[in-house]
Amino acid sequence: MSDLRLVVFDCDGTLVDSQHVIFAAMNRAFDGHGIPCPEMRAVRRVVGLGLVEAVAALTPHLEPDAHEALAQAYKDAFGVLRRDPAHVEPLFPGVREALEALAQAGYLLGVATGKSQKGLASTLRLHGLEGAFVTLQTVDDAPSKPHPGMLLNAMDRTGARPEDTVMVGDTVFDMEMARNAGVHALGVAWGYHEREELTHAGALDVLDRYEALSPWLLRHWDAAA
Repeated sequence: MSDLRLVVFDCDGTLVDSQHVIFAAMNRAFDGHGIPCPEMRAVRRVVGLGLVEAVAALTPHLEPDAHEALAQAYKDAFGVLRRDPAHVEPLFPGVREALEALAQAGYLLGVATGKSQKGLASTLRLHGLEGAFVTLQTVDDAPSKPHPGMLLNAMDRTGARPEDTVMVGDTVFDMEMARNAGVHALGVAWGYHEREELTHAGALDVLDRYEALSPWLLRHWDAAA
């Protein structure tokens, strides 16, 4: 077994709870184009996809040009809203402590997200996590989940092998991406898709709190060894 062990995190719904600002920005984007905004449950279902892919999933009846226009309107609205103290993306409880514990244990840490590099950088800067990850993979660098490109890039960047890589996420897109890349998939129960969906999509387990992450990884890799 390699000494390199890579843990890659999704962002929205896994590291930060961004659902309210995402919905608010989506609502502004749709309203600006005179289109009724889907319900919040529908918006939660597409969090994790690339932005254009998410908009397309919400409005399959619209043409690609409309998807691009809505995506740009969303970006504009999100940029405005995230500067408003009323719209925040708080870290989920235990995130910071879990990342510090994993780093101290020698794990390599990464992110694979449907955000852009600009959006991810802003989120990490907000929480003082700019230096926490050795690889940051976004839809600027690879196709949208569940395509394996982001994870393949992360492994190439770090030198980790698929068998020594775990993807941690809250949606079926994360689990499917992990499966497509040949890496281990670990779900979290505090995000935007249901536990049963994550398990069905390939999650080895679904955690209920961040405090369980480090012990789970130790058990997992001890068993593999």
